[in-house]
Amino acid sequence: MIAGMHAKSIAAIIAMVLFFCPISTAALPSAVASSASYIVVGTAQSECYGNYAAIPCSKPGDAFFGQDAQYGRNGPSYTLSSDGLTVYDNDTGLTWQRAADMSGGRLSTSDKLTWAQAEARPALLNAVHYGGYSDWRMPTIKELDSLILFNGTDVSPCMNTGACPNPVPFIDTNYFEFIYGNVTAGERIIDAQYWSSTVYVSTTMNGNPTAFGVNFADGRIKGYPMTGISPTGLHFTAFLLCVRGNPEYGKNLFVDNGDGTITDNATGLMWSKADSGSGMDWENSLAWVQTKNAENYLGHNDWRLPDAKELQSIVDYSRSPDTTGSAAINPIFTSTQITNEAGQPDYPYYWTSTTHASAGAPPAGMPGEAVYVAFGRAMGYMNGQWVDAHGAGAQRTDPKTGNPSGYPYGRGPEGDAVRIYNYIRLVRGGTAISTTTVIPESSPALVSTLVITAVVLSLATDVLGRQT
Repeated sequence: MIAGMHAKSIAAIIAMVLFFCPISTAALPSAVASSASYIVVGTAQSECYGNYAAIPCSKPGDAFFGQDAQYGRNGPSYTLSSDGLTVYDNDTGLTWQRAADMSGGRLSTSDKLTWAQAEARPALLNAVHYGGYSDWRMPTIKELDSLILFNGTDVSPCMNTGACPNPVPFIDTNYFEFIYGNVTAGERIIDAQYWSSTVYVSTTMNGNPTAFGVNFADGRIKGYPMTGISPTGLHFTAFLLCVRGNPEYGKNLFVDNGDGTITDNATGLMWSKADSGSGMDWENSLAWVQTKNAENYLGHNDWRLPDAKELQSIVDYSRSPDTTGSAAINPIFTSTQITNEAGQPDYPYYWTSTTHASAGAPPAGMPGEAVYVAFGRAMGYMNGQWVDAHGAGAQRTDPKTGNPSGYPYGRGPEGDAVRIYNYIRLVRGGTAISTTTVIPESSPALVSTLVITAVVLSLATDVLGRQT
């Protein structure tokens, strides 16, 4: 009976506190108050990095503070169907094929499809009610991006050997089947590309019709050729994971707040309307964000460098420098114009807070890499000239530090342009929660309520303790 009296007394005290000091959702951290419809799934990156290697996570005010691993976000979270054919994403509401094949056997190179075959695949699945459903479709690039995990390790350094020490794919292999490229069949180890339905509104590599896709072997988003790419008419092939459900996923709902910020009501993220106006290397980008927070920039002190998935969420794949004369972003934002490697008016690459880990350690003295998103042309040096190699909206990587002049012809198979001094667009809110305990800004009601509640409950505990 005494215990019952205690419970009633404590309940009454709490009710009294909340009556006199109500908590408004406006005073709550955005991660608590958010009810986003377009969930940006977490990257799964759990380690912090310096320019060259993993490091202990920094504290506010120190170098390298504010990177991906220092914020916790949703997911990934999956449920495998009882028949083992499909995977439900508990965050996005999307249902996926578990494997990119229909044969019921092991995934193999023969399961790769040309663009035309990929377009026809959903109808085949629907005809047989694959997994019990008849509404399969090709995924958009934003839907496919939701599956990328950045605890993976890039196998690109192993292309010449065909073998990497303990490689980790950029997709959850506990739920999805995955294979690397078949080196014995003449493929490269990185040949694990997947189609999306998102067609580039311009062309790449001097005229190739292009569709975007994800490479789960190297963790990048690039444009892939949809038609013959050799004198013999050889077609590019890639895997396809069909998807169903939540057709609204990936659609932004931007609102200009009139104060230099843009809110995406679909994701719950708030963005700076303007970018940094100049480029800087990765370490200085993280430091620049801390400087803006110290200034209470645009009335907020909890800005961060967006992670790879957050930044990709605001790409507008209906726009490009060649077709709309703009960056691949909604015109509600402003973007600094630059001159690219070919001397064309263009738009920047933008850093993310996400490190791109390698399956092989970088050569001695060589920096590690971080992810960027190209809101202008994704330039590459091919056949003696600079071209748009992978499309505006591509997600690639740059060295975190160094001198771009050391890469006069880019690097990699398509001569990816190396800039290092990339731009920044700030983000805050959403479902990201800093792992560093900080009282939320602009929340005096929340702070006072918590303090008063703590004091009253402390007194109540003391009084009730005497009753026993």
